[in-house]
Amino acid sequence: MNKVTVVGAGLAGCEAAWHLAEQGFQVTLCDIKPKSFTPAHSNPDFAELVCSNSLKSNDVFGNACGLLKQEMRVLGSLTMAAAEQSAVPAGGALAVDRERFAHIITQKIKQHKNIEIVCKEVGSVPAAPAIVATGPLTAGALAGDIASVTGGGLHFYDASAPIVSADSIDMSHAFSGGRYGRGDDYINCPMTREQYKAFYAALTSAERAQLHFFEKREIFEGCMPLEVMAARGEDTLRFGPFKPVGLRDEQGNCFYAVLQLRKENLEGSAYNLVGCQTNLKFGEQKRVFSLIPALAHAEFLRYGVMHRNTFINSPQCLGADFCLRSSDGVYFAGQMTGVEGYVESAASGMLAAIHLARRLKGKPLLLPPEHTVCGELSRYIAAENKNFQPMNANFGLLGGAALNIRDKKERYKLLAERALKYITEYKEQLCQ
Repeated sequence: MNKVTVVGAGLAGCEAAWHLAEQGFQVTLCDIKPKSFTPAHSNPDFAELVCSNSLKSNDVFGNACGLLKQEMRVLGSLTMAAAEQSAVPAGGALAVDRERFAHIITQKIKQHKNIEIVCKEVGSVPAAPAIVATGPLTAGALAGDIASVTGGGLHFYDASAPIVSADSIDMSHAFSGGRYGRGDDYINCPMTREQYKAFYAALTSAERAQLHFFEKREIFEGCMPLEVMAARGEDTLRFGPFKPVGLRDEQGNCFYAVLQLRKENLEGSAYNLVGCQTNLKFGEQKRVFSLIPALAHAEFLRYGVMHRNTFINSPQCLGADFCLRSSDGVYFAGQMTGVEGYVESAASGMLAAIHLARRLKGKPLLLPPEHTVCGELSRYIAAENKNFQPMNANFGLLGGAALNIRDKKERYKLLAERALKYITEYKEQLCQ
C-alpha cells in the first residue's frame, strides 16, 4: 500500500507528510484550514507558530534543543530548512518571521507532487496507515475518538506573550544589545529598583482572564504565565525573564531588572516581550506593561493569551515508534504525544513518518539510537510513567551522569558529539 493519511497540518503533520511524500508515498493531508481555525490560530497557512517565534537555542554543543535541531537537519527536516530561510536576528537563538516560516512550509507542501491537501474536519481516528498530528487543541468528535482509543486524555495550560509595534518603543529608555555584549539582536528595557517594584505590584494584583478554568498544578512549567511566576516571590522574575546579568547600556550602566524584546519579523516592525507569557485581561496587560519606561506608550499588536493543551497518556498506549499499540499502522505525533515545544513536535512528526515508511516497505523497526535527543524523547513517551508530563529536549535525557565529568560545558560538548555521531550512523542505516 502506498497511500497514507496524515491528519493535521501543524509542524508535526507537515514534517510527517513531507517525509512520507519524499519516500514516494501518496499522502492525503487533512486539515480544517483555511475554512476554519482553532481558538489559538489565525494564519491560513500551515505550520503556524502560536506562542512564540523562537525555536530556542541554536547552540548545538551547549543546549539540548540546539542539538535536537542538528539531529533533525541530519535527518532532512523540512522545519529546519524553513526556519533557516525565515530566520530573524535573535542572538544565539533560532527565531523566525512567523508568516514567512509558515508560508515557506505551506508552499513546499502544496507543491509536492505526492501530497493531496483535503480541507475538512476529521471526526475519528482514520484507518491505517495514518498519522494523527492534530495538536494539543484537538476538540470535538475527533478528540472524543482519540480519548476512546488511547484511554483518555490529560491536559495543561499554555500561554503566549504580547507583541508590540517597534516604532512605539521609547528608545530613550532602552538600548540594543545581547547579553554580555554578544550582538545587538535584542532591545533591552531596563528598570530601576523603584520602577520594578511598581511593575511587580501591578502585575501581582492585576486581574486575570478565566482564572476559574484552571488550577496552578495544571500550568506547564516550560511556558508559565508571568503573573504565576511572579507569585513565587518578588525576585523570581529578576532571576528569570527579567534577569539583568550581563546587560549594560553604552555607558556601562547596569540595572535592577531588564525586560528583553526580540524581533517578531524580518522587517523588525514588531517585537515580542521575551518570557512574558500571560493570562492577564487585555486591558490589564496594557496597564501593567506600560509601567516599564520603554513601553510607556507601546502599541500592542497582539496581547498574550492562554489556552488549554491536551496530550494523551502515551506510555499506556504508544510505542517508542509513536505507533498506537492497539493498532497495526496508526501513529500519533506532535505535542499531543507528550513532547513539548515546537522543535520537539516537529521531530516527533518526522520520526513517526520514518517508522511508518519502514513498516510499509516491509523493513524492521529501527529506533533512533540511545544517547541521541531523538532517541531519548522517543523512549520517554513510551516508558512506564505514573505521573507522565510533557517533556522538552534536555541533556538530562542523554545519560550524562555516566560520563563522570563535573564541568558542565565539557560534559554537554561530549554528549552532543556522541549524539551527532550516533544520529549520523542512524541516517546511514535508514538509507540501506
